[in-house]
Amino acid sequence: MADGIGEAIGGTPLVRLNTLFPESGVEILAKLESVNPGGSTKDRPAMGMVRDALRSGRLAPGGTVVESSSGNLGVALARACSAEHVRFVCVVDARTNLTTVRTIEALGGEVELVSDPDPETGDLLTARFHRVRDLLEEIPGAVNLYQYGNPANPRSHYDGTMREIASATDGELDLLMAAVSTTGTIGGCSAYIRDHAMSTLTVAVDAVGSVLFGGTAATRPLPGMGAGVVTELSTQVEPDRVIRVDAVDCVVGARHLARSEGLLAGASTGGIVHALGELIPDLESGARVVFIVHDGGVPYLDSVYDDTWVQETLGVGPEAITQRIDRLRRVTGHA
Repeated sequence: MADGIGEAIGGTPLVRLNTLFPESGVEILAKLESVNPGGSTKDRPAMGMVRDALRSGRLAPGGTVVESSSGNLGVALARACSAEHVRFVCVVDARTNLTTVRTIEALGGEVELVSDPDPETGDLLTARFHRVRDLLEEIPGAVNLYQYGNPANPRSHYDGTMREIASATDGELDLLMAAVSTTGTIGGCSAYIRDHAMSTLTVAVDAVGSVLFGGTAATRPLPGMGAGVVTELSTQVEPDRVIRVDAVDCVVGARHLARSEGLLAGASTGGIVHALGELIPDLESGARVVFIVHDGGVPYLDSVYDDTWVQETLGVGPEAITQRIDRLRRVTGHA
């Protein structure tokens, strides 16, 4: 029996996926962070950062947290702040889906919408940062937890996500794959792998249009993956490999995962699945791969899983998506 909702975070299952790439010869395990109370891996850093700020005295009881989020962290912080009796103001941008906005509000959070990109950089994340700065000046005593540089973010994955994966696999793991935005997940996991002398290689799955790890800035139609600025945390981690996926890749991967395994996941997880399909021909038979299921797919029903949205936003019709899913499904191992 968990003593409060915060204690229900973590301990998420690691599930073997037998029908995702059945001819690959690779053991594929999914870390289901989507079953956290807030529905995503962001529950871990949200609670970690709030509690850290309260313990240090930087955040006063009954105070205010102002944070920039494209979605999942906003939901997680709304829940964490509600549990700790702290006011929460979330700055989102026009890409954030309506379900996420309503969830934040239902949990007691307040939403500030940034509609236009920063005029100098053309980036929505930069525009959100500017709005956060303004709100910190307007709200007495308000605190920004700054997920993009807060060490409590990767620490939550060091102490939680990767420790759980290592325990479940007895440390026998060839490849770990995670999508990146703040890079807190892969940063914390990479540090655990290094400190425990594991031979596991790390793969960062990033969005085309993200500037992380030397990428080139461009429009990113899906929230939750990539960044328009080089985050402080990203400078502290060096993945063994970076694979960039576009929005259509995310759609194809997410739909293939849903139809092959009955696992409805979000856009970033779809990107990981597509990237894994690219990697499989280079992996040895019997290799063990773990990838993070960062969130569930319900908030993406009107985008990733909607043919009309995909056609109008990404310019790809249902028949082309089906053909690409069929090609991905036929991936086999060659090593």
